[in-house]
Order: sequence, then C-alpha cells, then structure tokens
Amino acid sequence: MIEVGEKAPDFCLPNQDDVEMCLRDLKGKWVVLYFYPRDNTPGCTTEACEFTEAAPDFSSLDAVILGVSADSTKKHRNFIEKHNLGITLLSDESTEMMQKYGVWQLKKNYGKEYMGIVRCTFIIDPEGIVRAKWEKVRVKGHVEAVKEKLKELQQS
Repeated sequence: MIEVGEKAPDFCLPNQDDVEMCLRDLKGKWVVLYFYPRDNTPGCTTEACEFTEAAPDFSSLDAVILGVSADSTKKHRNFIEKHNLGITLLSDESTEMMQKYGVWQLKKNYGKEYMGIVRCTFIIDPEGIVRAKWEKVRVKGHVEAVKEKLKELQQS
C-alpha cells in the first residue's frame, strides 16, 4: 500500500457520467480519495451519504472528494440517483488503479478467501503527495476525522 509522503500514483478513470477523470487534472487541489467495496451496501451507502453531506465543507477547503470501487459507471449512476449523492464516483472495473494504491487485497469472509477492496481513504495534497491515509476504515465518524485531518494539514 502506498505510504504517507509518497507521490500518489496517477490514474485516469471514468466517473459515473462516463467522463474520464485524471489525477493530473486535479493538480493544485486537495483530493480526498476513498476506496469502498460496493455500491448500495449498508456501510458504503452510509459513507457515501456522509461524504455527500460534508461535501460543502470539503469544497470550502478546496478539496475534491472521489469515491472509487470496481462497480460499473452504470451502477454508480443508479447508486447516486437512489441516494441523491453529491460526490464523484470513479469506476475501476479492471482494479488496475486499486492495485497501484495497494487497496486490492486478499480478504477472508466466513472462511473463504477472495480478492477485494479494503476500505481506505487517502488525502492527496495539491502537489500530488499523499499526506494522510486510513486503512480498514470503520465508517462511523470517519468523514469527520478526514475533514479534521484536512484542516490540520492545510494549517501546517
């Protein structure tokens, strides 16, 4: 997994509207990049709704919120419409970008092993350097913690 202080791996992925978004296009902005397992599951829905609720706060901190999963752009559109989300979701169906970030890992559930997305969040500074990361995120209180860390980073 990439570490704090490292350059964030570049990526170009389609968003929910099938428009390609690249990290290099966001240079000069703070990026909150969060990885989540799946659209329309309880934890992922809570996380997306909380990021949507906090989006104006992040916007006032000059930060862009990007959620990434292996779901298709069509599934992302349905997820956004169903829950009235106001954030950008990127589709990494090949998992190539998730592998670069180290969040595509071997998981275990009920004795079965499989490859899947570990819920993680990264804060990337305007120069493209990872300034904070959370691994194996617990959704409760997470968005608030990310917001506080972003404020702290911007003040230092």
